[in-house]
Amino acid sequence: MTDAANADPIDVLLDVLALGETGARTNEDIFTASSHPMPGGRVFGGQVLGQSVVAAARTLPPDRAPHSLHGYFLRPGDVRKPLTFSVDRIHDGRSFSRRRIQAFQDGEPIFSGIASFQDEDPGLEHQLPMPDVPGPEALTGPSSLVTDRPEASLLIRANPIEVRHVESDIYLAVDEKAPRQAVWTRLRRPIGDDPVLHRAALAYLTDFTIQESVLRAHGVPWRTPGIRTASLDHAIWWHRFGRADEWMLYVQESPSSRGGRGLAQGHLYSRDGALLATVAQEIMLRVPEQG
Repeated sequence: MTDAANADPIDVLLDVLALGETGARTNEDIFTASSHPMPGGRVFGGQVLGQSVVAAARTLPPDRAPHSLHGYFLRPGDVRKPLTFSVDRIHDGRSFSRRRIQAFQDGEPIFSGIASFQDEDPGLEHQLPMPDVPGPEALTGPSSLVTDRPEASLLIRANPIEVRHVESDIYLAVDEKAPRQAVWTRLRRPIGDDPVLHRAALAYLTDFTIQESVLRAHGVPWRTPGIRTASLDHAIWWHRFGRADEWMLYVQESPSSRGGRGLAQGHLYSRDGALLATVAQEIMLRVPEQG
């Protein structure tokens, strides 16, 4: 086994997205997978999203691509334990297919979702324009490593996702409260040309930074002592194909938070301005009272 501290982050990502096929199928197709290391030992939600895309796509012809995924995170996963994915072929039509995907650990579901796939069809087309912001070359990565939180520093160094905030990052402090932000993001190196892999990798990275619009709205940095966050649900709509290993602008905003929950929405644009995907996620957010 490769030493996690020295492993190439993209190799680690590709490894967890390379699901094992058991050959078992009764009413459902069964796949197996592992998890990459995470601070605290809890499975990264984006990993499960990406694996779910791969699992569902394995049951369909390659020209029928995912256009939406709606899922709920039911329990925290343990990175030390294997994952089992079951895919129910609930509908196959002339142009659309639907698949129910569940991820299990120790026989209990940790994620449940439904994905819809469609053949490429002609139709009316429009999109929201990409905002005018500085390009990624004009920006830098994390302003500093979070030295008083070694686990956060490890997450930054071992992350297969590269992120450059248009506004300042919120790892250590929030410069200005606002319920919105934009980041440039991509995988750290090319991953080949498999379109399923790029769609799965895009799903993976949509779960990273999306929570920050909620935190930024209240001036809460990641280093806040005792902060607790967890993804409750996640939805993705793929509008156009894009490469996850090329720069994308991820525009995010939070329309509301209350009751220990916060809603975040996002749009992913390619470098040339094409709207690739829309994302929505509700999170649990617990911030200790400040005395």
